[in-house]
Amino acid sequence: METPTVHEPQWWRGAAIYQVYVRSFADAGGDGVGDLAGVRGRLPYLADLGVDALWFTPWYSSPLADGGYDVADYREIDPMFGTLAEAEKLISEALDLGIRTIVDIVPNHVSSAHVWFQQALEAGPGSPERARFWFRPGRGEHGELAPNNWRSQFGGSAWTRTTEPDGTPGEWYLHRFAPEQPDLNWEHPEIRQEHEDILRFWFDRGAAGVRIDSAAELVKDPALPDYDYDTPHPAGEPHPYVDRDELHDIYRSWRAVADSYPQPRALIGELWLPDPLRFAQYLRPDELHTAFNFSFLACPWDAEALRAVITNTLAVHAPVDAPATWVLANHDITRTATRYGRQNTGFDFADKAHGIPTDLVLGTRRARAAALLSLALPGSVYLYQGEELALPEVEDIPADRIEDPMYHRTGGTDPGRDGCRVPIPWDGEAPPYGFSPATAVSEPWLPQPLDWAPLTAAAQDGDPDSMLTLYRRALRVRRNEPALGDGPMEWLESAEPQPEVLAFRRGPHFACVVNLSDHAVPLPEHSDVLLACGPLPDGVLPPDTAVWLRTT
Repeated sequence: METPTVHEPQWWRGAAIYQVYVRSFADAGGDGVGDLAGVRGRLPYLADLGVDALWFTPWYSSPLADGGYDVADYREIDPMFGTLAEAEKLISEALDLGIRTIVDIVPNHVSSAHVWFQQALEAGPGSPERARFWFRPGRGEHGELAPNNWRSQFGGSAWTRTTEPDGTPGEWYLHRFAPEQPDLNWEHPEIRQEHEDILRFWFDRGAAGVRIDSAAELVKDPALPDYDYDTPHPAGEPHPYVDRDELHDIYRSWRAVADSYPQPRALIGELWLPDPLRFAQYLRPDELHTAFNFSFLACPWDAEALRAVITNTLAVHAPVDAPATWVLANHDITRTATRYGRQNTGFDFADKAHGIPTDLVLGTRRARAAALLSLALPGSVYLYQGEELALPEVEDIPADRIEDPMYHRTGGTDPGRDGCRVPIPWDGEAPPYGFSPATAVSEPWLPQPLDWAPLTAAAQDGDPDSMLTLYRRALRVRRNEPALGDGPMEWLESAEPQPEVLAFRRGPHFACVVNLSDHAVPLPEHSDVLLACGPLPDGVLPPDTAVWLRTT
């Protein structure tokens, strides 16, 4: 195992970053819930995998109305995960292995259990405490209608009405997500100061960066106008709560905080924006360092579509000299092996449904090829826990075990996101597959399938054909190959056009070729095969297969 340097300037430009969903990673305490002690115990596994950084989804004090994205206290670790001292130790121990830590910041909203919101409820209408949020009287004769027609991301209205101490209906408050996640009012100076202090709190404890949740939604039009969801809006038309120009001033102030540290700290935005030019504005030199590439994540397994997304991504990032990011899955998205085995291989929240047929053999083969594709592209890459084990989406979780508010607020119409959050299988022949110790007093918080024994990390360890071995080999090549990570890329064109084949060069002597057609294709001229995601019979590249080549 080769330990990378942790003093790499601008490390975020080419890092391989592993997303840890703590609740589902490893349970050392035996209560069925992953914890920081479990992560610490698996740090050697992560170092051997070959990742450069860990991104932790929220580990803060939270009632878990939305998987921890309802934060009650940013300066405390939720007791189910451990303590602040353990988090500090985890950051330090990971750094000793050459692995940086990225923490999740949720600036759009807090938990309804947050002290500020509790104070606001107690203080009443017109109070300074309520000015930190979006409290408004309702419309209608008796205030019985919401202040506007805005929708929640999780279904239904984005407004909930309060109840006064005497039991009468009160004001309404805005929550773009669950009712337990009241939106903050970023016009209030205390909100800005508090979040800059939170950044310093975690940077001072060794965090190398922050991932910013819902980064385009913080600022609202103070007039709170209704929004026409059914009519297409022209490009550039201001949206009442997405991608407002005032956001850039906020992130400039955050960048000043990040740049004040001697070792580089990175700001990474979660930005779902359809306009690539608006997206790039967040990556100007005095704002965010990188942002998630959702166009690539949602792209179908189609050569023409992928080529267009890759080309457009690099073109958008070039003028602001920002590195692209590449990600196949995360804690919100249907797992890759399942998604790629469907007739519609793309992803859209609006298309999620129960009972979609899936060919897991085909999906896994494509996921292997996609792994080599994403790891070869210019920039940084994100790997969601369990993708290195080829875990499929779990689609038969009993209704009474599902916790995701997306499922409950749509009356079960939306399958929710728990299917990609099922706890990791580490070893053994049956649940909990080493996720919890043998002495565990509770089963895992989400049920694991009974047929996952072949997918455990122990079962795949040493198997030359396993997904785990493929990722280990690929990450090792990526770390040692100077042409990979950040840098230029050039599409390769064959003498005979092959529109269903993606082929590109990284540096003078490295090429990646991915065959998305239904027939084998010849390999380009090369001196060596560095890595292939499947067999190469007779020196040709089979369908849904990728290869890394040393070229002359």
